[in-house]
Amino acid sequence: MKQTLVDVMKAVQVRQPQGEWEIVERDIPEPGAGQVRIKVEACGVCHSDLLVKEGLWPGIQYPRIPGHEVVGRIDAVGDGVTQWKMGQRVGVGWHGGHDFVCDACRDGDFMMCSQLKITGINFDGGYAEYMVAPSNAVAAIPDELSSEEAAPLMCAGITVFNALRNSGAKAGETVAIHGIGGLGHLGIQFARQMGFLTVAIGRQKDKEPLAKKLGAMRYIDSAASDPAEELKRSGGARVILATAPDAKAISGLVGGLSRNGKLVIVAAPAEPLTVNVLQLIGGRQSVAGWASGTAKDAEDTLKFSVQTGVRPMIERYPLAKAAEAYQQMSSGKVRFRAVLTV
Repeated sequence: MKQTLVDVMKAVQVRQPQGEWEIVERDIPEPGAGQVRIKVEACGVCHSDLLVKEGLWPGIQYPRIPGHEVVGRIDAVGDGVTQWKMGQRVGVGWHGGHDFVCDACRDGDFMMCSQLKITGINFDGGYAEYMVAPSNAVAAIPDELSSEEAAPLMCAGITVFNALRNSGAKAGETVAIHGIGGLGHLGIQFARQMGFLTVAIGRQKDKEPLAKKLGAMRYIDSAASDPAEELKRSGGARVILATAPDAKAISGLVGGLSRNGKLVIVAAPAEPLTVNVLQLIGGRQSVAGWASGTAKDAEDTLKFSVQTGVRPMIERYPLAKAAEAYQQMSSGKVRFRAVLTV
């Protein structure tokens, strides 16, 4: 069912691995059975988009339109879709659908689906005026959030929110956030609002005012002192959330854990970690990773953000300047999330 007056849309694609960004016209896609079409209003630019740009994810079919922090309105629905209606504000994140039949899905662990689909990798994403997504990958967007604010919460937000709420830390325990960037600036806010004694770990003293404005009760400058030693002096952290992709720095954080402490990694450094296993055994500590979440997790993240005032700090770019937005993101110059507006 087509609702548009034109048959083509503008999109930004990558034609081949390590290819240039291209602004193209494509036919507006039609939703199939179990799918919805979204008229995109905003799409966050995520570090994981480099997997498409550089061809680092196996099996990507090119040309491909990236983007997995998508917010817009439902423009058309496919056969069999009953839970979504025309005009609803919705979003799509990293999780792009699951098969419901594998062992993980039968356990209700949809993020570990053996046939997991990823938005912007397995199918075209939100660097476009329209996109099509499986209905089970779609999340409702609260009216209180603008599309630009909601977009980064669909990946960066859900990742740190989900990692923290599943970390095992209890209100009143010390949680340290390593890195004050696209993930970290949200992690600090969520940790404080969850009732944790929030410590921010950054590099250079000039980041301290922002970290404390975001909710950190204490700031550790890793350029001036060893974060692990600083944490250890005050009893250690029950959880350290690593949001900066620096393998050496992450490895050095283990010593800052309390007994039964956990280092939770949501950043993905290219190099392997070096961890003293005897230290883990002696402190009954652990190192774990966490990846994003489902559409329901996204809705939980968005609702919590509305209730507590957590918001991403964003820079807006029109779709035509996607290449510039990506460059600002990949160089670390953006503060703190780049968002394409459509």
